[in-house]
Amino acid sequence: MPVPRPDEVDPAVLGALLARHGWRRRGGAPGAYARWTPPGRLAGGTSLLVPEGRDFPDSGDLLGEALVALSRSAAPSAREVLTGLAVPSDEIRWRREVPESPGGTSAWTAQERLRAAARDTLLAGALAARGRAGYYGARHRRAAEASLERVLTGPPGAESGGRELTVFVPVEDDGRATAVTLLRALYALRDAADYHRTTGGMEAYDAAVAAGASRELTEAVIALVQGTEGARVALEWSPAAGPPPGFAARPDPVEFSPGDLPGLREAGARYVRDEPSIPVCLTGAVVRLRRTGPGGPGTVRLRVLSGAEVAQVRITLDEEDYRIAGHAHLVGLPIRVRGRLESRGGFRRLSGAGGVTPVQVDEAERDRLVKSLQENLDFFEEACGGGP
Repeated sequence: MPVPRPDEVDPAVLGALLARHGWRRRGGAPGAYARWTPPGRLAGGTSLLVPEGRDFPDSGDLLGEALVALSRSAAPSAREVLTGLAVPSDEIRWRREVPESPGGTSAWTAQERLRAAARDTLLAGALAARGRAGYYGARHRRAAEASLERVLTGPPGAESGGRELTVFVPVEDDGRATAVTLLRALYALRDAADYHRTTGGMEAYDAAVAAGASRELTEAVIALVQGTEGARVALEWSPAAGPPPGFAARPDPVEFSPGDLPGLREAGARYVRDEPSIPVCLTGAVVRLRRTGPGGPGTVRLRVLSGAEVAQVRITLDEEDYRIAGHAHLVGLPIRVRGRLESRGGFRRLSGAGGVTPVQVDEAERDRLVKSLQENLDFFEEACGGGP
């Protein structure tokens, strides 16, 4: 992690991050600087002198020395503090209460499970930030996954035995929207789980969709809780950006237990069952064609260019539409087709497809499509079953 320059660091933000990550303030000159020591067994190690502002001539020097000392500190939290300084981020912490393992032999497995569940939880938040749905399948997934590439992961925390994980979600772009949406969705899911355990009703789970709950989120929470005595998710806002409007400065953590799992599983199945198919008009490039003989209907796979937030769809076409799709592919043109994007299979199939027409594109895009065809010509000829 590169060390920020002293002139880029707000002393108040540095102090807030140190306090958040367990550093102890142990005196100093009031109104001038504070002395901070690391948490845990390293408390007797190197301390930091952090100015409380920039009013004194040596404030910049003290900040520079404190940042260098942080970069050399053996405390795992030092890296988290530097990450929070370098990239203004909301911090999300996951914790799974798993039984102690002799000699820590299962810590690696526990950490991998935690990382996978945390990523799926964040992905569910990123999907919900792009639009509410009980089940997304392939919709919005490409953009949501791309947004997670900017998320930073804190130190593994070997001493926690794979129980804890911290990630830093940058406030810029749509990172704050993901964090806010995820927090709302988790609160709604917690309330729905309480209602279900009290009454047996599923109405609160249905209402939670408007807050961002989804099949993807229930699956992530199930993976987080399964095999544990309980799990929690806590969020802390970036000190530099502050809390978003309408939210507490320190939001309450959200906790789930194994007793919530039956309701979460039922809700996830309900979300998939109730999510309707969607009428769409897609424009896409043909990337695969297949039929059993030289005539009759066939199956086409499209790389979607517009019309739906999915990467690819499969379509069954009658003989005439299949022939048009094949010819368009041969000359490097995408096609436009209407149908219903089916929720079954994750919104990857278009049913009732028809009205296939080639679409004109600019010369550069056409050349790229033709090049793709030439690189896969043998496969194309084989897949056509002797040609359309």
